[in-house]
Amino acid sequence: MSRAFLGVETSLTGRRWTGPTEEEDRLAEAMAQATRLPRPVCATLVRQGVPVDEAERYLSPALRDLLPDPMTLRDMAPAAERFLHAVRKGERIAIFADYDVDGGSSAALLIAWLRDMGLTATLYVPDRIDEGYGPNEPAMAELARDHDLIVCVDCGTLSHGPIAAAKAADVIVLDHHLGGETLPTATAVVNPNRQDESGNLGHLCAAAVVFLLLVEVNRRMRKAGETGPDLMHFLDLVALATVADVAPLIGVNRALVRQGLKVMANRGRPGLVALSDVARLDTAPTSYHLGFVLGPRVNAGGRIGQADLGARLLATADPHEAAALAERLDQLNTERRDIEAAVREAALAQAEARGLDAPLVWAASEGWHPGVVGIVASRLKEVTNRPAIVIGFDGDEGKGSGRSIPGVDLGAAIQRLAAEGLLLKGGGHRMAAGLTVARDHLEEAMQRLSDLLGRQGAGQAGPRDLKLDAALMPRAATVDLINEIEAAGPFGAGAPAPRFAFPDQRVDYARRVGASHLKITFSDGLGAKLDAICFGAFDGPLGPALEGHGGQRFHLSGRLEINSWGGRQSVQLRLEDAAPAG
Repeated sequence: MSRAFLGVETSLTGRRWTGPTEEEDRLAEAMAQATRLPRPVCATLVRQGVPVDEAERYLSPALRDLLPDPMTLRDMAPAAERFLHAVRKGERIAIFADYDVDGGSSAALLIAWLRDMGLTATLYVPDRIDEGYGPNEPAMAELARDHDLIVCVDCGTLSHGPIAAAKAADVIVLDHHLGGETLPTATAVVNPNRQDESGNLGHLCAAAVVFLLLVEVNRRMRKAGETGPDLMHFLDLVALATVADVAPLIGVNRALVRQGLKVMANRGRPGLVALSDVARLDTAPTSYHLGFVLGPRVNAGGRIGQADLGARLLATADPHEAAALAERLDQLNTERRDIEAAVREAALAQAEARGLDAPLVWAASEGWHPGVVGIVASRLKEVTNRPAIVIGFDGDEGKGSGRSIPGVDLGAAIQRLAAEGLLLKGGGHRMAAGLTVARDHLEEAMQRLSDLLGRQGAGQAGPRDLKLDAALMPRAATVDLINEIEAAGPFGAGAPAPRFAFPDQRVDYARRVGASHLKITFSDGLGAKLDAICFGAFDGPLGPALEGHGGQRFHLSGRLEINSWGGRQSVQLRLEDAAPAG
């Protein structure tokens, strides 16, 4: 085992700190000498696996170089042909979308594109509680009676019965969830995670699949001498969906998000402008804002409110409607946080009573809101470093959601349980999945799932190590350095933002903010100081230890960010962990 970084074997949060290997240090130094880039930027690039000779190109990803040919996806040709036929003939088109950010963004992409072509599409988003995830037979049959084409986005790959029920209409599926051995009888099923796909594009979210369809449609229109909408203007929606759906920020995803953030900064989409304003976002958006500020608000309607609010917000061209929808979603998000907190506390207590050393951590109870079980599962996963399932029961059926850890394919395991009859329904992808289970099969299903995940290596690791990229002193943490580091982004799933350690620091000022947050100012004793914010510090040991430091010095670690206030920019550390120094 490598030596602990700064000698921290057990931090205040119970983690072992690890730093760059000797090889990573050597490569970072070689890159710094060859490119003249700051050493912390080079350390970040090396961790991302970027070779020295590709550093400059990596810092400026070009979408035109990374965007795959849409025709490499199976069924893209019949999907584009049927969709374009419907556009040219002015057919009645319905869009059946999932109720999360990816589904809403996918629907908004199609609605906005069709609007630019002078067409109005019907939006249908199922209610999470009454209808559950994905197409259902009554809804599809009703849509088919009044429409010529139904496009299912972010859902539909496993919906054999509901798609068969849409007898009077053609159906196109644009999805990314794990496919089964057979496909529904649709005109086309475009999904990079079909079992007969190579998997090379399996990291795409549904909105990216929709974007590729529109790229192919526009290409066919150009060949016919027709002009389609400018697709670059739609990349803000693709970026939002990619980050909010926790798709890995690798390959083309990275370029999509980079370009999409630039589009979003232009404030051209009324829904995103209104949502940014209600969230009091007064800086250019980053991937953090997509995942933790805007995304949760778009999701709030599908979680505890009216299911189609998010999609309608993203699709609207009316600023007044956008403002009203954004305000409602912001209110629902506040309600969601309160519901989530209560379920999280109860679920964690139940999981701890059951034991946290098995390959799977799970909790289930009557009345837990199905709109928050996924978020709570994510919290359990973070606390235990194990796949987690949280289930809310309503009578004899429970609807649950799961989140996984890297290297453990939860979606495939859930799908296997459904095939074995232990679940009423289940599916998803590697890192997230949903399920429906009968109460009398709960214990058996969870034990079987734990066994399957254990075979993949779940439960073999203890608390996560905290991976740090480099040590810095406060004087080196400048706005210019952060801007240069951001060029190596965007950061998110599959490409975490770099973490830096500040060794042997003195806490000069500490103040509790709100119920559980902490603000501190620290220094190295040589004149340079840095501010830090630690969210949820008093939910664990960090807050009490740093607030009552008694003059003790600490190693501090976290992610650097730019804090904008009153037109001025300053550096701030988003503090994640600490350990006594010496």
